[in-house]
Amino acid sequence: MCRKGMVGICLLFLFILLSACSNGGNSAESITAQDVPEEPSKDHIIETIEHSSNYDIDDVIEANFPKITTIEGDSSNAEIFATTRFQLTELSSLLSNNIEPSEISEVKDNQQILIYQNEFITLRESEADTSVLLIEVASDEFVRRNYSPNFLSTYFTLRLLEEVLDVDDWGKKYRGTYTGMGGLGTPSRGNTTFRGGGPGTGK
Repeated sequence: MCRKGMVGICLLFLFILLSACSNGGNSAESITAQDVPEEPSKDHIIETIEHSSNYDIDDVIEANFPKITTIEGDSSNAEIFATTRFQLTELSSLLSNNIEPSEISEVKDNQQILIYQNEFITLRESEADTSVLLIEVASDEFVRRNYSPNFLSTYFTLRLLEEVLDVDDWGKKYRGTYTGMGGLGTPSRGNTTFRGGGPGTGK
C-alpha cells in the first residue's frame, strides 16, 4: 500500500513538474489577433504618439499598446505588448521618427531591434498570426544578463553591444540564452504570464 502510494505521489509530482515546464515555455510567438485586447484606431495611436510630450520609449509603448505578457529574467523583467494596427516597418518608423533610437538594426527574419539609452525595443511578427506585431521592451540590464550574445550579434556587432551594455567581453562574461519574445531560450528562471492590458495599463 505504501509503495503504491509512493508511486502515485511520484507520478503526481512528475505531472506537476511537466505542467510547470510547459507553462514556463509559453511563447508570445503563439499570440493571435484574438488574444490582443481591443485597441484604439490606428490614426488615434499615431496622433497620440506624434503629439506626446513623453520621450521615454517604454512609457510611450505602455500608454498606447496592450500588454500581453511579462518575461521574468535574472534580476529584472521584460514586457511584451502587441498590436494588430501596424506592420513592422510602419511602427518602427513611427517610433524612431518621434523618439530617435541610438541604434537601429536591419529587419531580419521579420524582426527589428531599436536601442535606446536604457531600453532595447524589439519588433517581431507573431509566428502564429502575421497580423499581430509583438513589441518587447527590455531594459539594458535584462539584455545584459539574459539575452544570448550569439542571437544579438546577428543584429549588431559585439563591439557595439559591449559599448551599449557597458561590459567588456560581454559575450564571454554573460552566457544568456534568451532570444526574445519568451520563446526557446527563455532564461532558466523565466516564465510568462498572459494578461490583457490596454492603453494606460500600469506596470
